[in-house]
Amino acid sequence: MPTLYVENVPADLYEALRARARKRRSSIAAEVLSLLERDVPTAKELARRRQFMARVARIAARKSPQAGPHPSSEEMLREDRDR
Repeated sequence: MPTLYVENVPADLYEALRARARKRRSSIAAEVLSLLERDVPTAKELARRRQFMARVARIAARKSPQAGPHPSSEEMLREDRDR
């Protein structure tokens, strides 16, 4: 597994990271890895997102079903108000 070293981390950022790791009872390295996994998508994740968006587009493109034998809610409200 590759190793990543980061130099010149600003002190305030390092302290925020350290506090976050302490709050979650994990190491700073584990916290950095967690943040990278969450915020840097892999090729597999990008493919999954593209498939999801394609599915959303297909669903959005579907035509709504034709009105059935029942009146619309608007028609029912008008009828009720006219009584």
